[in-house]
Amino acid sequence: MTAFSFPVVSAVFTIVIVGGLGLIWWMSRRTDPRQRAVTELLDAADALESRLRTARAEIESITGGEDETVRTALQEMLRQRLWLQQHGSTASLRKLQDMRASLDQARNRIDQQLTLVQQARGPQT
Repeated sequence: MTAFSFPVVSAVFTIVIVGGLGLIWWMSRRTDPRQRAVTELLDAADALESRLRTARAEIESITGGEDETVRTALQEMLRQRLWLQQHGSTASLRKLQDMRASLDQARNRIDQQLTLVQQARGPQT
């Protein structure tokens, strides 16, 4: 049995340590699909809320008053955020994805309505 020299053992040890650290780094960079779904859901909620606030401002500028539909939508979004806070850690990935799709659809409907409002207002000078 031959003894390994110190430089060989040191090099192998360094390779193992660097490889292990690289593996730990790589695994920490991977995102859990559920966590990614929660993040995407929160991003979709933020985008919808922004569009709803824009819609509210547009409607108020035309009608001079608050729109019940937008207020109801903002309240519903708050309920969804509270649900996510309470149940997000145990919700299925499918449920989280369905909620995200629902928020995206709602934002698309608001975008369509805002486009119609802008068209109805005509060209602005």
